[in-house]
Amino acid sequence: MPSWKRKGKSGSKKEGEPSTAQTLLSVVNNASNLSLPTLSTLPSLPISRPQTPNQPERQQQQQQNSPEQIPSPEDLRRKAKRDAAFGPLESPSHLCVSRHPGGHLADAVVDEPPYFYLFTTYISFLILIFVGHIRDYIAKWFTPHKYRHLMARNGYAPLYSDFDSFYTRRLKLRINDCFDRPTTGVPGRYITLLDRETDDNLHFRLKGTTTDTLNLSSYNYLGFAQSEGPCADFAEETVRRDGISMTGTIGDAATTSLHVEVERQIARFVGKEDAVVFSMGFVTNATTFPAIVGKGCLILSDELNHASIRFGARMSGASIQVFAHNSMTDLEKKLRDAISQGQPRTHRPWKKIVVTVEGLYSMEGTMVNLPRIMELKKRYRFYLFVDEAHSIGAVGPRGRGVCDYFKIDPAEVDILMGTFTKSFGANGGYIAADKAIIDKIRCTNAGQIYGEAPTPPVLAQILSSVRLIADEDPLHSGEGQERLQRLVFNSRYLRLGLKRLGFIVYGHDDSPIIPVMLYNPAKMPAFSHEMLKRKISVVVVTYPATPLELSRARLCISASHTKQDLDRFLVACDEVGEALQIKFSSGVAGGLRERPVPGDAKNAQILEKPRWTVKEVIERGVKDVQGTLY
Repeated sequence: MPSWKRKGKSGSKKEGEPSTAQTLLSVVNNASNLSLPTLSTLPSLPISRPQTPNQPERQQQQQQNSPEQIPSPEDLRRKAKRDAAFGPLESPSHLCVSRHPGGHLADAVVDEPPYFYLFTTYISFLILIFVGHIRDYIAKWFTPHKYRHLMARNGYAPLYSDFDSFYTRRLKLRINDCFDRPTTGVPGRYITLLDRETDDNLHFRLKGTTTDTLNLSSYNYLGFAQSEGPCADFAEETVRRDGISMTGTIGDAATTSLHVEVERQIARFVGKEDAVVFSMGFVTNATTFPAIVGKGCLILSDELNHASIRFGARMSGASIQVFAHNSMTDLEKKLRDAISQGQPRTHRPWKKIVVTVEGLYSMEGTMVNLPRIMELKKRYRFYLFVDEAHSIGAVGPRGRGVCDYFKIDPAEVDILMGTFTKSFGANGGYIAADKAIIDKIRCTNAGQIYGEAPTPPVLAQILSSVRLIADEDPLHSGEGQERLQRLVFNSRYLRLGLKRLGFIVYGHDDSPIIPVMLYNPAKMPAFSHEMLKRKISVVVVTYPATPLELSRARLCISASHTKQDLDRFLVACDEVGEALQIKFSSGVAGGLRERPVPGDAKNAQILEKPRWTVKEVIERGVKDVQGTLY
């Protein structure tokens, strides 16, 4: 049930300006005294439907016979349900195209808080660690039965007693109620949380109630996580025809014609000769590296690559070297050393050199500097592996990833990897490359030989969503492009608004991942709880996903959000930011009132820190996101 259907819940609008959802609420809750709005007062849905030649005439005759069409309460409930999963487009000005202006990608400017806040962050962690060790020492003496798994018994060493175990018990447990919140229903524009309570932050009890919250926590970039619409309809049709599982591995008799069609569609979509599909995104990386490299090969990996890449690289047996995040200078230095020096001890040439990067980094919100990497690739002749788990479907004017964004021919990238969990509303992953590489992966990849086949409804969701993005569905022409442009507008609008309010925000402008820096460990649960009080779901992230001192709230933007949703979040974030004192921005990363002049150091010093009011941010945001952000 959407949040606006609850009595007494306030929205983000001013008093005296009820939203359409509030109008629907009053109609549904007062069915006995209906005062129904006309269809003209309801926002139109962005999904187009096919019309027969005589349909417009019939509609015109119906409008002439009945000048006012009154929707039933059931129609209003269904529309409220659809809008809760995917909000309507409020204005054509809320669209923007994701496109790189050309040249190398400028490094994302990283702002830093005052040294006092960094110092208190380190002190806070030191106090927590010190107190945690004291409590462990005392508890092992007085309550040893609770620590049996940490002590040696009967000659057996403890299995789990390292720093990760200590961190989980003494640090994470303090904020455990911020994680693993149970949900129900569609993780769309709104998400329904199952309310729970706890006495020790370890054991939770469900209260039997739910809370509808604005969803800024799911990887639902294009809003395809819907229970209604063309994708859901096609998935339901496929289940009725093919069932829900193939009950076998890809290498056996579980590869259907739909599976083959999805692989061909993915290859066409990303611009490669062939593709292979997996049932799990993590497995895609973890099993592909052992299939393409081995002993005597070298993998150069970005330091912030996903755990699946690091896991697969270690499983391959190849040598691994790490270069600084998005640092082309450090990468070139390691390439020169690897080519000139060869393998350790023997100095034989490496059999293969593979550089692996991500198109969009999930914790930083930064994009790979692909134009510069392609220059290095032409000079040093290495293989390039690009993980597009978060960038495919989310960036580029056609939603086809970083190659589309930077206008680079996908044929120049050796291997493209992606997942279907984010932009496509499904699950699984793919590898796209030349046919010879794909044939080898099919024969030697453990995920293809032993992994279960993707289920028919998942394949149907993938196929239908890819066709919509590629604008190959004649019944819903233009819907995919609208979703892409809504995502870009929402990402740029919220990022610029947060910078102008004074928050330190990481990442590039067109990234749908927006990390808001919190730093201090106590501010993570405070930020999460305050947002939940305002019916907003966010994800707070800390070690081991990030460095210990760089705690943050990671916001995931979706095309399903409306500008009103983002304005509501900006208002809440402004209130919480003032209360928690987390507006650290100095303006070097953007958000200034005046556009800085390049090379003018004098003016840069006198520009005031960005501390706009929410009203100013909302009034100027729509216009300013269409140009270069500053």
